[in-house]
Amino acid sequence: MRWIGIDPGLRTTGFGIIDVDGQKMTYVASGTIESGDPKWGLPERLGTLYNGVKEVLDTYHPESAAIEEVFLNVNPRSTLMLGQARGSVIAALVSAKLSVAEYSALRVKQSIVGTGRATKPQVQEMVKRLLRLSRAPGTDASDALGVAICAAHHYRLPAALKPKPTSKE
Repeated sequence: MRWIGIDPGLRTTGFGIIDVDGQKMTYVASGTIESGDPKWGLPERLGTLYNGVKEVLDTYHPESAAIEEVFLNVNPRSTLMLGQARGSVIAALVSAKLSVAEYSALRVKQSIVGTGRATKPQVQEMVKRLLRLSRAPGTDASDALGVAICAAHHYRLPAALKPKPTSKE
Protein backbone atom coordinates (compact mmCIF):
# COMPACT_ATOMS: atom_id res chain seq x y z
CA MET A 1 0.00 0.00 0.00
CA ARG A 2 1.29 3.47 -0.83
CA TRP A 3 0.85 6.13 1.87
CA ILE A 4 1.23 9.88 1.73
CA GLY A 5 1.96 11.63 5.01
CA ILE A 6 1.42 15.37 5.37
CA ASP A 7 2.88 17.82 7.88
CA PRO A 8 0.69 20.87 7.22
CA GLY A 9 1.94 24.42 7.46
CA LEU A 10 0.90 27.71 5.94
CA ARG A 11 4.40 28.65 4.77
CA THR A 12 5.75 25.15 4.20
CA THR A 13 3.83 21.89 4.02
CA GLY A 14 5.89 18.71 4.14
CA PHE A 15 4.94 15.54 2.28
CA GLY A 16 6.35 12.03 2.44
CA ILE A 17 5.49 8.99 0.35
CA ILE A 18 6.21 5.41 1.45
CA ASP A 19 5.29 1.97 0.18
CA VAL A 20 4.29 -0.59 2.78
CA ASP A 21 4.27 -4.34 2.22
CA GLY A 22 3.60 -6.17 5.46
CA GLN A 23 6.31 -5.00 7.87
CA LYS A 24 8.55 -3.65 5.08
CA MET A 25 8.49 0.11 4.48
CA THR A 26 10.18 1.64 1.44
CA TYR A 27 10.91 5.30 0.86
CA VAL A 28 9.41 6.66 -2.36
CA ALA A 29 9.70 10.46 -2.16
CA SER A 30 9.49 13.45 0.14
CA GLY A 31 9.68 17.20 -0.05
CA THR A 32 7.93 20.43 0.70
CA ILE A 33 5.27 22.61 -0.86
CA GLU A 34 5.83 26.32 -0.39
CA SER A 35 2.70 28.50 -0.27
CA GLY A 36 4.38 31.51 -1.79
CA ASP A 37 5.16 35.01 -0.69
CA PRO A 38 3.59 35.89 2.69
CA LYS A 39 2.56 39.20 1.06
CA TRP A 40 0.13 37.26 -1.13
CA GLY A 41 -3.42 37.01 0.11
CA LEU A 42 -4.44 34.02 2.19
CA PRO A 43 -6.75 32.59 -0.52
CA GLU A 44 -3.89 32.56 -3.05
CA ARG A 45 -1.56 30.85 -0.60
CA LEU A 46 -4.19 28.23 0.28
CA GLY A 47 -4.78 27.64 -3.43
CA THR A 48 -1.05 27.14 -3.93
CA LEU A 49 -1.01 24.48 -1.19
CA TYR A 50 -4.08 22.77 -2.66
CA ASN A 51 -2.55 22.69 -6.15
CA GLY A 52 0.82 21.54 -4.81
CA VAL A 53 -0.77 18.59 -3.00
CA LYS A 54 -2.78 17.70 -6.12
CA GLU A 55 0.45 17.70 -8.15
CA VAL A 56 2.13 15.34 -5.64
CA LEU A 57 -0.92 13.05 -5.74
CA ASP A 58 -0.91 13.02 -9.56
CA THR A 59 2.80 12.17 -9.57
CA TYR A 60 2.91 9.41 -6.93
CA HIS A 61 -0.65 7.99 -6.81
CA PRO A 62 -0.90 7.12 -3.09
CA GLU A 63 -3.71 4.82 -1.94
CA SER A 64 -4.19 6.33 1.53
CA ALA A 65 -3.31 9.54 3.31
CA ALA A 66 -2.46 10.66 6.82
CA ILE A 67 -2.11 14.17 8.18
CA GLU A 68 -0.90 15.65 11.42
CA GLU A 69 -3.59 17.24 13.58
CA VAL A 70 -3.40 20.93 14.44
CA PHE A 71 -1.94 21.73 17.83
CA LEU A 72 -3.21 24.65 19.84
CA ASN A 73 -0.86 27.58 19.61
CA VAL A 74 -0.46 30.46 22.06
CA ASN A 75 -1.38 32.77 19.20
CA PRO A 76 -5.02 32.17 18.12
CA ARG A 77 -4.42 33.82 14.72
CA SER A 78 -1.56 31.39 13.96
CA THR A 79 -3.71 28.43 15.00
CA LEU A 80 -6.55 29.61 12.76
CA MET A 81 -4.25 30.11 9.77
CA LEU A 82 -2.65 26.69 10.28
CA GLY A 83 -6.13 25.18 10.44
CA GLN A 84 -7.02 26.81 7.13
CA ALA A 85 -3.84 25.47 5.52
CA ARG A 86 -4.65 22.01 6.89
CA GLY A 87 -8.19 22.28 5.52
CA SER A 88 -6.85 23.15 2.08
CA VAL A 89 -4.60 20.09 2.14
CA ILE A 90 -7.40 17.81 3.37
CA ALA A 91 -9.66 19.13 0.58
CA ALA A 92 -7.00 18.15 -1.99
CA LEU A 93 -6.66 14.67 -0.48
CA VAL A 94 -10.42 14.08 -0.31
CA SER A 95 -10.94 15.42 -3.85
CA ALA A 96 -8.60 12.61 -4.97
CA LYS A 97 -10.91 10.13 -3.19
CA LEU A 98 -8.33 9.22 -0.53
CA SER A 99 -9.27 8.22 2.98
CA VAL A 100 -7.50 10.50 5.45
CA ALA A 101 -6.23 9.35 8.84
CA GLU A 102 -5.36 12.01 11.41
CA TYR A 103 -2.68 11.73 14.10
CA SER A 104 -1.47 14.08 16.80
CA ALA A 105 2.20 15.09 16.87
CA LEU A 106 2.47 13.22 20.17
CA ARG A 107 1.17 10.00 18.56
CA VAL A 108 3.52 10.35 15.60
CA LYS A 109 6.56 10.87 17.85
CA GLN A 110 5.56 7.89 20.03
CA SER A 111 5.27 5.69 16.92
CA ILE A 112 8.59 6.78 15.45
CA VAL A 113 10.86 7.42 18.44
CA GLY A 114 9.02 5.78 21.33
CA THR A 115 8.34 8.98 23.26
CA GLY A 116 5.92 11.81 22.60
CA ARG A 117 8.52 14.34 23.73
CA ALA A 118 11.01 13.49 20.98
CA THR A 119 12.88 16.36 19.34
CA LYS A 120 12.84 17.08 15.61
CA PRO A 121 16.42 15.77 15.21
CA GLN A 122 15.40 12.52 16.95
CA VAL A 123 12.44 12.12 14.58
CA GLN A 124 14.70 12.83 11.60
CA GLU A 125 17.23 10.22 12.73
CA MET A 126 14.59 7.53 13.32
CA VAL A 127 12.90 8.23 9.96
CA LYS A 128 16.32 7.88 8.33
CA ARG A 129 16.90 4.54 10.10
CA LEU A 130 13.40 3.11 9.59
CA LEU A 131 13.46 3.89 5.86
CA ARG A 132 17.16 2.99 5.46
CA LEU A 133 18.10 6.38 3.99
CA SER A 134 21.68 7.58 3.54
CA ARG A 135 20.77 10.93 5.11
CA ALA A 136 17.80 12.42 6.90
CA PRO A 137 15.37 14.56 4.90
CA GLY A 138 14.67 18.14 6.07
CA THR A 139 12.47 18.62 9.14
CA ASP A 140 9.16 19.20 7.30
CA ALA A 141 9.70 16.21 4.99
CA SER A 142 10.87 14.02 7.91
CA ASP A 143 7.80 14.98 9.93
CA ALA A 144 5.59 14.08 6.96
CA LEU A 145 7.36 10.74 6.51
CA GLY A 146 6.85 10.18 10.24
CA VAL A 147 3.11 10.74 9.79
CA ALA A 148 3.07 8.17 6.94
CA ILE A 149 5.04 5.65 9.06
CA CYS A 150 2.70 6.22 12.01
CA ALA A 151 -0.30 5.60 9.75
CA ALA A 152 1.27 2.41 8.40
CA HIS A 153 1.85 1.20 11.98
CA HIS A 154 -1.74 1.91 13.02
CA TYR A 155 -3.52 0.93 9.81
CA ARG A 156 -6.29 -1.61 10.11
CA LEU A 157 -8.30 -2.97 7.23
CA PRO A 158 -12.03 -2.28 7.52
CA ALA A 159 -13.93 -5.45 8.47
CA ALA A 160 -15.55 -5.60 5.01
CA LEU A 161 -12.09 -5.82 3.37
CA LYS A 162 -10.47 -8.30 5.76
CA PRO A 163 -9.92 -11.78 4.35
CA LYS A 164 -12.63 -14.20 5.45
CA PRO A 165 -11.45 -17.19 7.49
CA THR A 166 -11.67 -20.38 5.52
CA SER A 167 -13.87 -23.07 7.01
CA LYS A 168 -12.52 -26.56 7.43
CA GLU A 169 -14.76 -29.11 5.82
